[in-house]
Amino acid sequence: MAANLAEAGYSVLLLEAGGAYEDANYSVPAFHPLSTEDQNLQWNYFVRHYANDSRQSNDTKRDKSGKGIWYPRAGTLGGCTAHNAMITVYPHESDWDRIAAITGDASWSSDKMRKYFQLVERCQYTSRTWDTLTGGRHGFNGWLSTERPRQETLERFVKQDPQLQRILAAVALTTLEDLPGSVPEALIRQAIPKLFSAALKKDINHMDSIKDRPEGLYLTPLATNGGTRAGVRDRIREVQQNCPGRLTVKPNVLVGKVLLGNASTSSSGLRKAVGVECYEGAHLYRADPKNVATWLGVKTVRARREVILSAGAFNSPQLLMLSGIGPKSQLERHSIPVQIDLPGVGKNLQDRYEVGIVFKMKEDLSTLADAKFEADEQTDPAYREWKEASPDERRDGKGFLYSSNGVVIAVLKRSSVAKNMKQDPDLFIFGLPSDFRGYEQGYTKNITIKNHFTWLVLKAHTRNSGGEVTLRSNDPRDTPDINFKYFEEGNDANKGREDLEAMVEAVTWIRKMMSRLTAEGQAEEIWPGPGIVDDALRDWIMNEAWGHHASCSCKAGAMDDAMAVLDSNFKVRGTTNLRVVDASVFPYIPGFFIVTPIYMIAEKASEVILTSVHT
Repeated sequence: MAANLAEAGYSVLLLEAGGAYEDANYSVPAFHPLSTEDQNLQWNYFVRHYANDSRQSNDTKRDKSGKGIWYPRAGTLGGCTAHNAMITVYPHESDWDRIAAITGDASWSSDKMRKYFQLVERCQYTSRTWDTLTGGRHGFNGWLSTERPRQETLERFVKQDPQLQRILAAVALTTLEDLPGSVPEALIRQAIPKLFSAALKKDINHMDSIKDRPEGLYLTPLATNGGTRAGVRDRIREVQQNCPGRLTVKPNVLVGKVLLGNASTSSSGLRKAVGVECYEGAHLYRADPKNVATWLGVKTVRARREVILSAGAFNSPQLLMLSGIGPKSQLERHSIPVQIDLPGVGKNLQDRYEVGIVFKMKEDLSTLADAKFEADEQTDPAYREWKEASPDERRDGKGFLYSSNGVVIAVLKRSSVAKNMKQDPDLFIFGLPSDFRGYEQGYTKNITIKNHFTWLVLKAHTRNSGGEVTLRSNDPRDTPDINFKYFEEGNDANKGREDLEAMVEAVTWIRKMMSRLTAEGQAEEIWPGPGIVDDALRDWIMNEAWGHHASCSCKAGAMDDAMAVLDSNFKVRGTTNLRVVDASVFPYIPGFFIVTPIYMIAEKASEVILTSVHT
């Protein structure tokens, strides 16, 4: 958004609390887990999943000193796009239509929103001609490169790994068995190569897939460019180079609060945002593992036009409350003068539910034979191959292992609840050669285990909107208190049970799929273990589920919604010249992966702001 406004001819100051550090952990797609534990990039939040201490203590990932569950964020230029898994999947059309209905603003409807994806995307895995002929409606001139492995590359990759072949055969057989009608297994096995060929050709972001969202196998497009991470940081630097003097980036500046004009001087009764108060210095925020206690100075920055918060689902509500905008009781508790009593700030916090089912294979996956996940050309042959390859060579398959985020295949499914309600698929099940049980500090040591394979379950369209972000203190260097209030603690216990049952169904399906290999002695379930079934499985999911797509804590809504923080144009209620544009604006968490919807609303917000300036 900052880049768009600068390109349009306006002067933009971008204040970044972190630095702009960049190394192999940032650039190499396969190193994205390492980037979450890179002290030059990471911010460490510790959250609660439950208010109930007993339930909270059952999570094996909890911090043993009592701080909570580790929730990795990125404190660096580009935010969490510097450490995410780069998965680029368009949300469901129903997500946009729901926002349009909630806000009463038709500009949010699905038929209007696709253009913003086209402004973002520079698709490199399908041709413009084919896209035009088939009505794919991809973007080809955007700033974000998207890539997928070529069919011959993936086929070559799979052929060299017998264990991977067995796993993919199992998922293919199970997926075909789920189709209507009875098909003999012998015929199914014969169809496996064609099934995977179809999966390779099927495009999850093509408009046909978006409208129908058929269940089945998919490859996930990634935000990479020539096998290197692509993201917001590249866009910012490109605009700085092309538009000198218009986009100023100030790293290592922690914003403490928004400054509001005097209410008595406003004829409209609205409070005007006139600037921000900020602290200069590196590592000031206490989520930073290198946190320091002193700053270089406190500065006031005045805005000629607008102040726009893009601090994320934790920090945007924190900044509003530190500025005196939020629930009156919360502000008074921390001796913050109430500027605007806005009860919805920090409420409605949402996330996905995710769990990992881990299998120990009889033999190592030969795919990982040369992988040490080290940025050292002398000790890591896979890194050396990636490093020596040109972008075009990586697109042709050289250095493929490290040009990937590790996800081999994905399966879209509808839970029984989604089927009964005739809703979009709500389960995204994807496999990766690794041992991943969720986020806890030190988890990356397990990525080098060469005979473990994980199936991850991601539950989309979670029905719990009961989470909240509250202030820990009035010190802007403190992290806020964060409680997602999972499952039965949410605002609707019945909906919590529906989410839980969907997760149970997904785990059951994974076990059915892998039973072909466990029966043959080729695989053994080691997490949670085959004996965890029925109520024990439900209990395990409630204990171990996690998420990393925090959103919805400054929701947009209609004028008669007392809990809405923003209007449909991203403006903070009761103010002028103040907007929020980040994951916190959604009323309900959209799609499967949050980053693409965020990119799209940034494009929409840019258009809204520029239109308001010109009218």
